[in-house]
Amino acid sequence: MTQNDKLALMQQPADTEHPYAAMWITEDGRIRHNLLPGGRYDEARGTRESAYQGRYEVRGNYIYYWDDTGFTADGEFIDDVLYHAGMVLYRDGNKPE
Repeated sequence: MTQNDKLALMQQPADTEHPYAAMWITEDGRIRHNLLPGGRYDEARGTRESAYQGRYEVRGNYIYYWDDTGFTADGEFIDDVLYHAGMVLYRDGNKPE
């Protein structure tokens, strides 16, 4: 996806009725994104609970994060897998064995 494509998506309204509100976990369980209903998230890293918190918006299959500290990031859902910042996260209960 090009930068122009991302900018065009950001112009669209957020999808408040998306199916992605859930806990998303890396295969090793170290990173855990809890996408809460209502557009907030809580990220745990290792033993550090609530390492990052902020808001998120979903537009189609793309997610955009705004951390409470000012950090921004994005990701994409493909086949019920979240690709975010070089990480691969699986919906809780769907991690590969």
